[in-house]
Amino acid sequence: MGATRADADEKEEGVMATDFFWSYTDEPHASRRREILAKYPQIKELFGPDPLAFLKIAAVVSLQLWTSTLLRDASWLKMVTIAYFFGSFLNHNLFLAIHELSHNLAFTTPSLNRWLGIFANLPIGVPMSVTFQKYHLEHHRFQGVDGIDMDIPSQTEAHVVKNTVSKSVWVVLQLFFYALRPLFLKPKPPGLWEFTNLTIQLTLDATMVYLYGWKSLAYLILSTFLGGGMHPMAGHFISEHYVFSPEQETYSYYGPLNLMTWHVGYHNEHHDFPRIPGTKLHKVKEIAPEYYNSLKSYRSWSQVIYMYVMDQTVGPFSRMKRKAPKKDT
Repeated sequence: MGATRADADEKEEGVMATDFFWSYTDEPHASRRREILAKYPQIKELFGPDPLAFLKIAAVVSLQLWTSTLLRDASWLKMVTIAYFFGSFLNHNLFLAIHELSHNLAFTTPSLNRWLGIFANLPIGVPMSVTFQKYHLEHHRFQGVDGIDMDIPSQTEAHVVKNTVSKSVWVVLQLFFYALRPLFLKPKPPGLWEFTNLTIQLTLDATMVYLYGWKSLAYLILSTFLGGGMHPMAGHFISEHYVFSPEQETYSYYGPLNLMTWHVGYHNEHHDFPRIPGTKLHKVKEIAPEYYNSLKSYRSWSQVIYMYVMDQTVGPFSRMKRKAPKKDT
């Protein structure tokens, strides 16, 4: 991969690094995609939308909004408990549905995917679906590129989060960092779609408060926050690209939570073929196993979170970066 790190010796000695891994080669997915398609052209048959995406999203949105109305008079302890053990799974499922929609994997018409993303956004409580797509597609096109890929922690995060306690706090709050980081480091002017997303979301929030009270809205927000922090499903934020082995920058997860997360765990396969819906990504590995069986992968997202917090050599600096090509600067 041609990756280096100035203080690589520190990792061997059990000390957290003070710089990112730096790669002097292109990201690995485009070249692997070309190679796999040349050998297995039938993979193109997997391209295209998931015909059940709308129904799955509608079911989760309906269930979560209905649950929020039932909790309008619940105690805070009951609300937090249900939000963590139930609502968090639903809202994180919707967050990853929005991820799927950012690749236009529900409909062939991009605008229909955006409308469905705005709909999927409703129980999350905070408008994010349209903005997410803008930054996420750059993450794919410019994986690891300094100043462009906003999936990578900032220098401030990396210098502040340096021990087990601060890493634990960072994991609990990682959804805030994930959402706010691009707005501070690489803000993009909002357009009509962002204002549409904002208006519809605030209308839903206000309607919930008017009809059912603040606790119903609080349940939705709590479900989003708790599901994005110290939570099994949130382990994918770390497992996907945090470097535990310097020779690899993307990692897949092959555990049972894929069934609830639009199969986002198949992350090497997803980056290799972002036009394939999550429900078919396992077929990529079945068709071309020699490209994936040798890569390091995970079976537990909870274990990944534990490893990240407890391993003193791993932290926000544990990401692969590369300089932007001159034509993109």
